[in-house]
Amino acid sequence: MIACSVVFLLFGGMMVLGSNVATSQDYPTKVIRILTSAPGSTNDVVARMIAQGLTGSLRQPAIVENRGTLAAELVARAEPDGHVLLFYGSSVYLLPMMRPAPYDPMKDLTPITAAVSQVTLLVVHPSLPVKSVKEFIALAKARPGELNYGAGTLGASPHLATEQFKAMTGVNIVRVAYKGTGPSVIGLYSGEVVVMFVGMGSVEQHIKAGRLRALAVTTPKRSPLAPGLPTVGETVPGYQFVSEIGMYAPGRTPAPIINLLHREIVRILQNADIRERLFNNGIDVVGNTPQEFAAMIKADVESKTKLLKLIGMLRQ
Repeated sequence: MIACSVVFLLFGGMMVLGSNVATSQDYPTKVIRILTSAPGSTNDVVARMIAQGLTGSLRQPAIVENRGTLAAELVARAEPDGHVLLFYGSSVYLLPMMRPAPYDPMKDLTPITAAVSQVTLLVVHPSLPVKSVKEFIALAKARPGELNYGAGTLGASPHLATEQFKAMTGVNIVRVAYKGTGPSVIGLYSGEVVVMFVGMGSVEQHIKAGRLRALAVTTPKRSPLAPGLPTVGETVPGYQFVSEIGMYAPGRTPAPIINLLHREIVRILQNADIRERLFNNGIDVVGNTPQEFAAMIKADVESKTKLLKLIGMLRQ
């Protein structure tokens, strides 16, 4: 059923984009609200850059609201007029695959663009006596159930990247739930948890300050965004985890508004200063079309369905 819904999203989104029923001449007429996750997360940082750019180009204030896991539900229920948007990672559509959700991501949300892709790092607290993925696996196997990892939203990258790692290595590390990436990073550098898979932008300053130690990246190949770090896959063959963050509007938002927002968001992200700031924080600009974003979601759902089955978390 989920796969069918994604196909509906792909073709439904294309139909909406082909509609000429509405125009964007009078848009926006009020404040644009961009709902995202907790303060300090990569979502939050990039959303604020986009909001600043939209404020300048659309001549209406664009503000960011940190609504955590409620963000998707609130946007799904909002008026489809482009004044309430969602900036979030893949948990928007993956979480309902694991447990009932008060919204249908394939009907209640319209993809605008996969704005950015972030490098995800395997990071440990410096008190942990490991300096490589191999050493971490050995330690975790020697102390089954004793090491814990931090993760915010169920189905978000820190959670699924870790569960995939556990499934492929056989280690037993225990999840400690936080309200978002920001709080979980605080838990990591304070020593409440000892390991985390997390976006580079959320931890780079802590790594430079010695509060955290990065062991590897989860990309298929070594990343120029994190020079010197090996991939997890060099130690765990076949392991990779790529994370995109995208902008969504409520379902049934008119095509001209979707097209306008897509054009403006991509323009903002292509600004040389913005690209450099993002690159320096381990974030790469994507900025694809709504149709390409829908296809990306379809492919990710198919991939994550296999993972969720493997770890026993796919909702029946």
